Amino acid sequence: MDMEKLCDKLVEWLKNYVKNAGASGAVFGMSGGVDSSVVSVLCKKAFGDNVLGLIMPCHSDKNDELDAKLVAEKFDIKYKVVTLDSVYDEFLKVVDETEDKLVKANIKPRLRMTTLYYYAGLNNYLVVGAENKSELVVGYFTKHGDSGADLMPIANLVKSQVRILASYLGIPQKIIDKAPSAGLWSGQTDESEMGITYEELDNYILTGKADPKIKERIELLNKRSEHKRSLAKKPEFILE
Repeated sequence: MDMEKLCDKLVEWLKNYVKNAGASGAVFGMSGGVDSSVVSVLCKKAFGDNVLGLIMPCHSDKNDELDAKLVAEKFDIKYKVVTLDSVYDEFLKVVDETEDKLVKANIKPRLRMTTLYYYAGLNNYLVVGAENKSELVVGYFTKHGDSGADLMPIANLVKSQVRILASYLGIPQKIIDKAPSAGLWSGQTDESEMGITYEELDNYILTGKADPKIKERIELLNKRSEHKRSLAKKPEFILE
């Protein structure tokens, strides 16, 4: 894969889409991970100063914020820190209590999505998401949360390809090498939640080959998450 050609095509795609939408630039979340870092740099290349990176800690690991700032400062990306801790806490006070860790954790990406669209509205920007193909295939994202975006430039790249592109773009190696995590709770990682590694997942997506148990797991996750990849369903029959 020619990374220079890929980068140029993605940047041109972003420019054309935003222009055709009558928008002025892009807003995106900066989580300190490799996916959001790649998207941030692509947007910077496409729109120059007409970008805004939002770092949105919500009872998050401080190191993730530092990594996000590292990328923003290295590539001269305008950014803003919007701390959502108190918003999250207040929300939990007015809804029914639960001990379900995932239900509560999914509030965080949905608060971030709301914040992104707030700043998109203020600046006439489009929201650019950072989902990759590996995550999309198995539904490893929060519906109406981190999947809430107008554009997803790396959605056709599996995780391993995103890392290669990150290296080409000059993303710091510590970010490329860090264990992928949605940052939903302390110690949480993508692979532990999915029950498979990105290497196994990427290989299956690219070649169709996998150990039977791995294949079964991927296909199960894909089936269970189908609703996440579609617009809300409507009746297939016509009302008379």
